[in-house]
Amino acid sequence: MAVSSDEFFRMVDALVDVESGQGGDYRWFSVRGKRFGYHWPRTQTVGLKQLLSEQQALVAERPDVFEEQFTSGGFGWVVVHLAGIDADELSELVFEAWRLSAPEDLVAQVPDPAARSSR
Repeated sequence: MAVSSDEFFRMVDALVDVESGQGGDYRWFSVRGKRFGYHWPRTQTVGLKQLLSEQQALVAERPDVFEEQFTSGGFGWVVVHLAGIDADELSELVFEAWRLSAPEDLVAQVPDPAARSSR
């Protein structure tokens, strides 16, 4: 049930117009200048932008996998422990984080992973 860092990077790479860079002991990911994710190799965790309601639901449902990172505006960032999540669920969360930051024209170019898995 664990997801490797390499699998996470492939999920991010499948999205459109992603920029990344290093900051201290983490790597960040943005779309058109808007940050949507982080990766911390030392702890094997990622931080993803979500709606506040989704952040709260994830943390309440599985506090061993998800942690509240911070809130900003109408968004709640969540830390995800890669050892406790499967690839399908993480793919959906990565897409959602990207979608919340990307302009609509880009979102239209990338199929939602939840739609692919429901076929």
